[in-house]
Amino acid sequence: MNFELKPLTLVGLANEKCDVLVLLVQQDFKPGKDELSLLVAQTVKAGDLGAKPGQLVPLYRASQANAPRLLLAGVGEGKAKQVRAAVSAALGSVKASLGKKVVLAFASPAQEDAVRAAVLAAADATYSYTHTKSKPEPRTLQKCLVVASNAAEVSASFDRAVGTVLGIELAKEWANRPANFATPTLLGQAAQALAKLPKVSCEILGPKEVAKLGMGSFMAVAQGSDEPLRFIVLRYDGAAKTKAPTVLVGKGITFDSGGISIKPAPEMDEMKFDMCGAASVLGVFRALAQLKPAINVVGLIPSCENLINGRAVKPGDVVTSMSGQTIEILNTDAEGRLVLCDALSYAERFKPTAVVDIATLTGACVVALGGVRSGLFATDDALGDALLAAGERSADLAWRLPLDEDYADGLKTNFADVANVAGRAGGAITAAKFLQRFTSKYPWAHLDIAGTAWKSGAAKGATGRPVGLLVEYLMAQVGTK
Repeated sequence: MNFELKPLTLVGLANEKCDVLVLLVQQDFKPGKDELSLLVAQTVKAGDLGAKPGQLVPLYRASQANAPRLLLAGVGEGKAKQVRAAVSAALGSVKASLGKKVVLAFASPAQEDAVRAAVLAAADATYSYTHTKSKPEPRTLQKCLVVASNAAEVSASFDRAVGTVLGIELAKEWANRPANFATPTLLGQAAQALAKLPKVSCEILGPKEVAKLGMGSFMAVAQGSDEPLRFIVLRYDGAAKTKAPTVLVGKGITFDSGGISIKPAPEMDEMKFDMCGAASVLGVFRALAQLKPAINVVGLIPSCENLINGRAVKPGDVVTSMSGQTIEILNTDAEGRLVLCDALSYAERFKPTAVVDIATLTGACVVALGGVRSGLFATDDALGDALLAAGERSADLAWRLPLDEDYADGLKTNFADVANVAGRAGGAITAAKFLQRFTSKYPWAHLDIAGTAWKSGAAKGATGRPVGLLVEYLMAQVGTK
């Protein structure tokens, strides 16, 4: 879907030809003397369109607009959350008859974050997964025109939103594919495809290269599957080589059975989403190629399956990580931290300004924060604050959790340097404390997206989070030393 931003008054908007026109009306809207303004004023006066965000008044073949379908949508004060709710409701109500062109128009001057919200909501409301369907129903909408009288003032926010949408939709696509259509090898091919875009390069390491690096922890997880592991290294070089990069590390478990510590059968199909961290890294690089910021970014994706065969790792086994630390694997279902720890050690070679790992890591984080906010941990306050603020600006929310050293006590073991799990209490935190052991050489943050990366039930599917948060964070680094 193509997005375009256009400056129009309501007089000009009335002549814009499209299949659906959604007019976003703030509660303080001041009507002019044009026919469209008068229609809105009459609707408000009649009590049909109130201040409640998302309230809709659908009109068919209204003479005031050059569109078969006109939807007046209340957006309250015009804040981002309210605009997102209105656009989602409006496009959701006519999804079956959207046609090829939709216009989203702000009746009053738009705020920057509101424009971003409108673009993201439009993309989300019209997204359609088709890859494994015999009779796919792809998105019919080809163009979304965003209209604001102050278009010049909000153009930068609009451009960033469009780039973010490209990233979110790539992340959704790969996360939604079933595990047999998203193996580590195929994930590597998706990364290589990104290398055809401006400023992006890719290197794929296989089992031999990973063994040579001494990634014993990563290899231990992969040995239970017949699918060969892949260690994916993406680079976006938008600045001088002397500028230190930010490193993103995405957990790429393309299917997680739990291994010997096998998961319960109900909803195990959703463990195809255990590579959403990896998918988000792919998505960020797609957005970077579109936005072309003057920064350097490295993406690391350790990818494998966590399955059960005669060679699968067993509870009580001890493995040696790339860092040289030995790990007693008490629970084979705590495999994400085992692949991430070697990737975090590998990140040292880039001498990064910061490293952020993204992982569907713990059910404990879902219990703590549900599906609203991702769990955020950071060893550096400036990094933690920057990520938290990026989440607020992008409406891709996170919440910071502690890293007190006392939480590491449960990881002690008599048989190795560290155990891979502690007790049930504070499980998201103890998982983060495990990862922290491998991050002493740089500022580090960890995003636990187990509750936010996908939805269950009737709306089952990937959300594309936290691509929005990460893009916002990275774009804020432009111009920094």
